[in-house]
Amino acid sequence: MICDNLSINEKGHLSLAGVDTVEISKKYGTPLYLMDEDRIRYNCNLYKNAMRAYLGENSLPLYASKVASFKRIYEIMKDEGMGIDVVSSGEIYTALRAGMTLENAYFHSNNKTDWDIEYAMDNRIGYFVVDNIEELYAIENEAKKRDMQQAILLRITPGIDPDTLEAITTGKVDSKFGSAIETGQAENMVKYTLSLPHIKLYGFHCHIGSQVFDADSYLRSSDIMMNFIKDMKDKFGFETLQLDIGGGFGVRYTEEDPILDIPYEIKRIAEFILEKAKELSITMPKILMEPGRSIVGDAGLTLYTVGTIKSIPGYKNYVSVDGGMTDNPRFALYGSPYSVYVANKMNEDRNFIADVVGRCCESGDIIQQNVSLANTGRYDIIAVLTTGAYNYSMASNYNRLTRPPVVMLKSGKDYIAVKRETLEDLVRNDV
Repeated sequence: MICDNLSINEKGHLSLAGVDTVEISKKYGTPLYLMDEDRIRYNCNLYKNAMRAYLGENSLPLYASKVASFKRIYEIMKDEGMGIDVVSSGEIYTALRAGMTLENAYFHSNNKTDWDIEYAMDNRIGYFVVDNIEELYAIENEAKKRDMQQAILLRITPGIDPDTLEAITTGKVDSKFGSAIETGQAENMVKYTLSLPHIKLYGFHCHIGSQVFDADSYLRSSDIMMNFIKDMKDKFGFETLQLDIGGGFGVRYTEEDPILDIPYEIKRIAEFILEKAKELSITMPKILMEPGRSIVGDAGLTLYTVGTIKSIPGYKNYVSVDGGMTDNPRFALYGSPYSVYVANKMNEDRNFIADVVGRCCESGDIIQQNVSLANTGRYDIIAVLTTGAYNYSMASNYNRLTRPPVVMLKSGKDYIAVKRETLEDLVRNDV
């Protein structure tokens, strides 16, 4: 098993967090998102404890809300003392409804509307992570109206190209995000920001991408950012108080993905940044990180019921399930790999090769291609592993399909965190 919260029970069924996935699929129906709450909390503490140990007590992991945003997730983040990274007013609203305060909320996005900015300020957002000059104008104007100073970080593009999927790379010079150091735009942003009376610049944010499996890319970006911090101090006398080094680490989607020691990798980053601060004679800033995928990814899996088996002699087999790109669009978007099993036949040989596909009227509606499965038939339960990140948050109603529920597992018990959508939900906003 690719994660230690997965096992095979005495019935030969797949279990998540000790709960029989086949039995729970009978209780709630399929498609079904399952999430292991204890694993989510464990992952939060993995980051929290490692960052405090190696980067100091004032360091803080920020949960990257975009990977999975619903009320129960924010309640867990509140319990665990995590900060949050939000990218929309909708995520802010959801966090507020869960009882979170926003002093440790960082509002990202490359295109915040005036309404977004007003809404965030109305609810006392901690920090804006400012992407561009137009956003600076808008925040300055809104803060002036309120006779206040708004705290911000500037998003800086370090020019790093990590070894990850092109679609999830964010740190290159030509990225749609941030101001590039290489072009001189980052320096100009700092100079202009420091001239604005209603904005308080606390520091810088950078992000190189996600699904990164070692610290090397972070060391490269941290080297660039620490030199930039030194340069801004020398040129403008600006003392950087915070440095956000971006997303967390990757998760295991398949057996080929490496097993990662996150505390060790954080230790490597910390030692590098501390040494760099000493070398450059600059004050060590408060370090922030934005894990999302590695907080919830391996805490989740999705269950489906098999509908049809289609065999084309000499070509291929198709196993069609009762979900698809509506609840997991990631393969259609960028060919994401997944581990797929027949949950009720875990002890049987996996000799049946098939594409696992969804029910949508779309040729690209594929969960995974060329999967080795146990002999599969109608009513079998298909489990797709490591779906806690991005699957629920990217889900849609394409073909007018309803979105699955999210069921949380905690200490062997189950409860509904998000209800299954109904047909009435589909027309709720129609007029």
